[in-house]
Amino acid sequence: MLVSPAKVNLRLDVLYKRDDGYHEIRTILQRIDLCDELEISLKTGGIDVSSEGIECPQDIDNITYHAAKIILDRFKVDVGVRIFIKKKIPIASGLGGGSSNAATTLIGINRILKLGLTKRELMDMGAQLGADVPFFIYEKPSLATGIGDRLKRIVLPSPMWMVLVNPKNSVSTAWAYESLNIGLTKKGNNISMLKPILDISDVVDFLHNDLEAVTIKRFPEIQRIKEELIDKGAAGALMSGSGPTVFGIFFHREMAEKAFHQLSFTYPDCSVFLTSNFDNN
Repeated sequence: MLVSPAKVNLRLDVLYKRDDGYHEIRTILQRIDLCDELEISLKTGGIDVSSEGIECPQDIDNITYHAAKIILDRFKVDVGVRIFIKKKIPIASGLGGGSSNAATTLIGINRILKLGLTKRELMDMGAQLGADVPFFIYEKPSLATGIGDRLKRIVLPSPMWMVLVNPKNSVSTAWAYESLNIGLTKKGNNISMLKPILDISDVVDFLHNDLEAVTIKRFPEIQRIKEELIDKGAAGALMSGSGPTVFGIFFHREMAEKAFHQLSFTYPDCSVFLTSNFDNN
């Protein structure tokens, strides 16, 4: 069994649209311990993808299928794989579940077949599947630039307790970026000029997401959830990625646990999670 963690964007600046159609971004990424579980086994020919828990695409419609295919095709391996996903990360939620599953598939097949690919080689392969995939292979808190594929390791406070609220509305990342008025984004923000990140207060100081305004316009409950998280004691709250999941950061586990129970009652139709850093830098 392989663990496939979600992520949150602690900051996301959209700088401009590139000639290739992608957007140049600057983002701070942190893996969290809300995880899917993958089982990868060998079989005779073909690639099968199935899941339980949260409904998600199967077989060729799932990004893990393409992750398996890209690595098997590269080595022309005469073997098939079966991938079973126990889903806990909401779909199209801004938490990177699909990208994480793809990264875990590449890591798992490399290990099972003893292909000997380095982390750098796996990251290059992952970049062909999606902008967040290399980050999940890198496995460290990161400042990501380019389309999210250029990674620089950073040190963040740990543990960092969070409560996530997912309204169960699917948000297309492509839609969010295309709906953004680039002229209104804060291109002047420069993460490299931030003071050293020593504690949670420093993280709260730089929380920002250029895509929030776009997604909130379509799903105004995101703003209400942010306000509710702050009211329940969060030091800061932000939408992750293109949304709609909102997370609040808490100074202490006890505060986060209390807010988790309160918000689970307040938002019975939402998915509410208590989580923390997946790694310790």
